[in-house]
Amino acid sequence: MEEEENKMSFLDHLEELRWRLVRSVIAVFLIAGVLWFNQEWIMNHVFLSMKDPSFISFKLLCEYTGICVQEIPVKMQSTTMGGQFAYSMMMSFLGGIVIGFPYIFYQIWSFVKPGLKTNEKTVVSGIVFYVSILFFIGIAFGYFVISPLCVQFFGSYQMSKDIENIFTINSYMSTILSTVFYSGLLFLLPVVAYIFAKMGVITPEFLRKYRKHAIIGVLILSAVITPPDLISQVIVAIPIVLLYEISILVTANVYKKLKAAEIS
Repeated sequence: MEEEENKMSFLDHLEELRWRLVRSVIAVFLIAGVLWFNQEWIMNHVFLSMKDPSFISFKLLCEYTGICVQEIPVKMQSTTMGGQFAYSMMMSFLGGIVIGFPYIFYQIWSFVKPGLKTNEKTVVSGIVFYVSILFFIGIAFGYFVISPLCVQFFGSYQMSKDIENIFTINSYMSTILSTVFYSGLLFLLPVVAYIFAKMGVITPEFLRKYRKHAIIGVLILSAVITPPDLISQVIVAIPIVLLYEISILVTANVYKKLKAAEIS
């Protein structure tokens, strides 16, 4: 079977890639279609619920830290004719990508995998599962932690009591969707570190050397994307720092195995 894959021509590889992309696109559109027909429920219970003090993240924050959200004085509006339609499309399409991510990654990985050596396939066995888990943990972190904190802070902040916070659907949805999606990608840091370590681009010594710089960068990032209070910044910073430390362990393990292989 492997010999047949190796004998595939360039056009055969392109044809295989095309069909894997087609399958991925079909999966995304099918999921997006389901989300489209349930857009009102999703909008009310998934996105607009974040401006409600009874949102689960605010409840837990109040219960365990004593910081309770009383009210988020936010009103929503659409200022363009196609605003609501455009963002319902974006919500459905991006939701299709997020929910279908394991299948999309599986298709990409299935195309790349035959080109790997036998020992490389062994090392990265289960990568679809681990990448998917990390991605969804990141999505959950962005949705339940970062996004509610952003909505709470910017929704409650007022320069003057005479100025109301009336968010456009564009501004509100862009903030939440981008925050949640990029959080999912951020949690893939250990996987990226693993790949770069295998390529010889980074080493555990490099990551350890710049650990302090990375922590400072994380603190700055958490200060930018969260309300200006210490608890919120710590809540966001801790998981990112842990991801960095996990990346160091991952790269160290890669180089340990590489050295063992050289000796043998």
